Amino acid sequence: NKIMSTLRYQRVLLKLSGEAFGSTGQGVNPRRLDIIVRELKQLRKLGVAVAVVVGAGNIWRKRTHGQGLEPAVADYIGLLATVMNGLALRQALIKARLPVRLQSAVVFDLPGIGAIDAVAARGSLRRGEIVIFAGGTGKPFFTTDTAAAQRAVQVGAEIIIKTSQVSGVYEADPRQHQTAKKFDNITLSQAIRKNLKVMDKEAFKICLKNKIPILVCQWQKGVVVRAVLGKKVGTLVKP
Repeated sequence: NKIMSTLRYQRVLLKLSGEAFGSTGQGVNPRRLDIIVRELKQLRKLGVAVAVVVGAGNIWRKRTHGQGLEPAVADYIGLLATVMNGLALRQALIKARLPVRLQSAVVFDLPGIGAIDAVAARGSLRRGEIVIFAGGTGKPFFTTDTAAAQRAVQVGAEIIIKTSQVSGVYEADPRQHQTAKKFDNITLSQAIRKNLKVMDKEAFKICLKNKIPILVCQWQKGVVVRAVLGKKVGTLVKP
């Protein structure tokens, strides 16, 4: 298969922040959902096995909405919000006639949501199904980035593609510092040492231990497809 030979990555873990689903507090924006579905459809067409970990910033931001709440409770609300995004994405994929499995670290007695099961998830990926992981790690005090690192290990992903609002990893936040330098490549150890806010330390540790690279790029149409084809996008954080 000619396409397979041009693929740089054949099994990826895509980390989508809540912003991919809608602006802060906006909930799920159907247009943004449509962009996600199209991107996943393209990846599947290329023969890429793709698992998705969803964030929740479009529904719940702990810093904004969680003030005055017990931190653990604010975290649990965030975990539930990721399940809302997961359900919305599952439904949109079904509507687009794409095979999908939704697994959640927070267990629900709802149709279409299974518990986290790495063996089943791997089987789904082998069969060409898109796997959505919701519910974060299932525990408070951990981010969905940590969940992404865990799930990447569980499904044997070759890389984590983390989408963000900026086009890669910078020495400082480019939204506040216009002259901030962007890195094309950087090692995980350097990122930890420089205290770069790419992912939290916990996620870094998991990636370092399991030698999983992270590609950080801005979420926009076609960017993930370009990444799996080995085109230059974002910043590659190497283990």
